[in-house]
Amino acid sequence: MREFIVEADGGSRGNPGPAGYGAVVSDAATGETLRETAEYIGVATNNVAEYRGLLAGLRAAFELDPAATVHVRMDSKLVIEQMSGRWKIKHPDMKPLATQASRVFPPGRVTYEWMPRAQNKHADRLANEAMDAGARGERWSEAASTAELHAAPRVAASPEPPGDAAAGAARVRDALAAGRAAAGPAGPGPDAAPASAAAPASAREATSPSGGDAARTAETQVGADAGTQVGVDAEALVEVDAGTQGEVDVETGEHVTAGRPAEAAAGARAAQAVAEGGIARADADVRAAKAGASAENADARAAKADADAHAAKTVADTRAAKAVAAPGWAPADMGAPATFVLLRHGETPLTPQKRFSGSGGTDPSLSDAGREQAERAAAMLARRGTIQAVVSSPLARTRETAGIVAARLGLDVGIDDGLRETDFGAWEGLTFAEVRERHPDDLNAWLASPDAEPTGGGESFAATATRLAATRDKLVAAHAGRTVLLVTHVTPIKTLVRLALGAPPESLFRMELSAASLSVVAYYADGNASVRLLNDTSHLR
Repeated sequence: MREFIVEADGGSRGNPGPAGYGAVVSDAATGETLRETAEYIGVATNNVAEYRGLLAGLRAAFELDPAATVHVRMDSKLVIEQMSGRWKIKHPDMKPLATQASRVFPPGRVTYEWMPRAQNKHADRLANEAMDAGARGERWSEAASTAELHAAPRVAASPEPPGDAAAGAARVRDALAAGRAAAGPAGPGPDAAPASAAAPASAREATSPSGGDAARTAETQVGADAGTQVGVDAEALVEVDAGTQGEVDVETGEHVTAGRPAEAAAGARAAQAVAEGGIARADADVRAAKAGASAENADARAAKADADAHAAKTVADTRAAKAVAAPGWAPADMGAPATFVLLRHGETPLTPQKRFSGSGGTDPSLSDAGREQAERAAAMLARRGTIQAVVSSPLARTRETAGIVAARLGLDVGIDDGLRETDFGAWEGLTFAEVRERHPDDLNAWLASPDAEPTGGGESFAATATRLAATRDKLVAAHAGRTVLLVTHVTPIKTLVRLALGAPPESLFRMELSAASLSVVAYYADGNASVRLLNDTSHLR
């Protein structure tokens, strides 16, 4: 069965204002672009344009192969959450579009994933081309499109090999600790120690929005998928307050823009002007490329520019690290850390349905899709060659995932009961909506406090954290200086990351963790920890 990736976007210059959408269909196995589509749709809101882009992308994929499976990736939090069934759709203009999109392919053949806006440049370019064509009184033409040429190449920084010692990072961390000790009283305990690694590039880099992006005042994108996924086996999602950038209406799933409207509007207009100027320059570059060089040369220039920018950022990061590790601070190297590569198990039949699936339910095995995901993770880990031991949760889905990986690596699988998923009591097997309907008071208490238990005597997040902290300490002591693959579940992985960062319990609701994703945490001899990777799914694409 073929698998397609659909990336879609929409924009409105005015919101509502002149609007357009763009969508790209690519082969999931090869990454080859198979179809582009875009259209100017007149005056509409940004969200309506995004839904139109989704619908067009799904229809294009259906025309290519009606029997295919489709993975939709969009930077619209609203569309992804509503199409996934986690947020309600009340807007009269969006309801019929969502209904049409849900009927293009049979249920269960389409999955949805939010991605950062900076990764959706191809579809965004198409949407802007359509709006530009509409402004000229013309129709967008696929033959004349240069969106793929000018979408910046996605140069994904390879994560640091999990088994390498990070002596430089350790020195920076210790220098910071020494500075805090000199400045005043010590902070919280070991679990609150700061991560030594620099923030990932995606969190540091500021991206300039395009014309379509600049007008998104109706939908405030919140962090990196913040506030959507509870710490369950990824089968139940929750809408929570988005914090500083905006709020989410729990009943409607719609975003409420935060901040001063006048400043936001001015910023949007400025960003749009910058984006339109960039588009004009890009069009001029294309004409020059067509006149005096081949498309391949144009691609090479774009790739070189991207590489230069990446190199410049790397130099800046190095300077920042050197500034922190000022001369005179030179603690002894503590040696290689114990590094936990955290692999979430592959999909089960419950995963696409977003059902609570903990340690007290039916203990489902992997689905066919889940076994394929485990095989892909195994292949990537085998290529990297750094795993020295494999330890698994005792549940069937993790043992099966661990077995597939360990067979590829030529290792045995150890079992540790401390890595099991949270017990969700009477909620096991239910969707979040079903729990909300049947046990509203218990659910509200559970969302408000880490000490609250699910209905029927399940395990609280506080109890899970206590169990995971003890398991972590035992495994760190047993595997000092080694790289160990821990095959476990959503809540244990999020909890280990939360404890490493010293983050509050509510941070569990603000991490996305996909099936068969990889995260990495390193633990040093002084008790400090460094989160090196979170929710990497590059091996699945």
